[in-house]
Amino acid sequence: MGPLQGLRIVELAGIGPGPMAAMLFADLGATVLRIDRTEAADLGVKRPARFNLLLRNRDVIELDLKQPAAVEQVLQFVEAADGLIEGFRPGVTERLGLGPDVCLQRNPKLVYGRVTGWGQSGPLAKAAGHDLNYVALTGVIHAIGRAGQAPAVPLALTGDFSGGALYLVIGMLSALLEARQSGLGQVVDAAIVDGTLSMATTFYGLHAAGLWNAERGSNVLDSGAPFYDVYECADGHWISIGPIEARFYAQLLSRLELDPAALGAQHDRAAWPQARQQIADRFRQRTRAQWCELLEGSDVCFAPVLSFAEAPQHPHLQARGSFVEVGGVVQPAPAPRFSRSVPATPTPPRERPEADVAAVLAAWRRGR
Repeated sequence: MGPLQGLRIVELAGIGPGPMAAMLFADLGATVLRIDRTEAADLGVKRPARFNLLLRNRDVIELDLKQPAAVEQVLQFVEAADGLIEGFRPGVTERLGLGPDVCLQRNPKLVYGRVTGWGQSGPLAKAAGHDLNYVALTGVIHAIGRAGQAPAVPLALTGDFSGGALYLVIGMLSALLEARQSGLGQVVDAAIVDGTLSMATTFYGLHAAGLWNAERGSNVLDSGAPFYDVYECADGHWISIGPIEARFYAQLLSRLELDPAALGAQHDRAAWPQARQQIADRFRQRTRAQWCELLEGSDVCFAPVLSFAEAPQHPHLQARGSFVEVGGVVQPAPAPRFSRSVPATPTPPRERPEADVAAVLAAWRRGR
């Protein structure tokens, strides 16, 4: 089930963007096989397998890739695959005997997907790093944060999972489509620095036009504007507002019973401190639930700031089925939505690798 049904992807186990990309392929119907190393890397976060949600929806085998026989087994899986995902430092798979030249020789139609922080080339290519470092280099972290405060440390959503995993999937799907015409595979070099920069294109354009201040927290979209920010309520919970458009901002002030003249013109930066104070004072007068009752569903561009525990309970996300329960664990459902080729409900991560590699290989070949 799912639009990618019939696609077969080999995943050389890693951390961060590689497993995320593999999960996205699997969520949308591709058959993904994860090849774990006997000494798997981790980030020091130990948890039972069922909570390692990026590993859902696929089978796992364990191989010692330092052994020639194990490398040969991987190549046999590659022969019957459409794509391969690896997230090691440049040169690692080559040393293992699983580099793109070897794999493409065994399967000329293979799309060989590589995801790293710095990319396959450049002065930093072989240096160690993590999400924070890659995003820092792009200018994005410098732009995130409040006025007068240090740059914020964002979740790995910005680098690993968006700039890395999503761009790897986009690149591989593009190469897979091209391979249908040319009959030839190729290497996809997905670098987190490149993907993050691509996502920042709008802001680089605003900066070039002189419309984006380098000072954090001084622009419309970075908490500088009082009408695009989060506010604390009477009960200590938070809400968000974002009525950038004049008509939506007017509706917000009307519902808050605030006098527009007393706040100053919406885009008058000199009036922003005064407007922020009045809006903040008003939001502190009621609880988050009371503000939801008054503002949610209107055109004032409002939403409560929910925690990971609260989000699955929100009526909108429940109505859309945005969360599913798999193996007793509530987790985000596959995305996006399809009108006809609907992905199946995910299967839980495997508790242990499949021991019979030969049987898995035989089934993999039959699937072709």
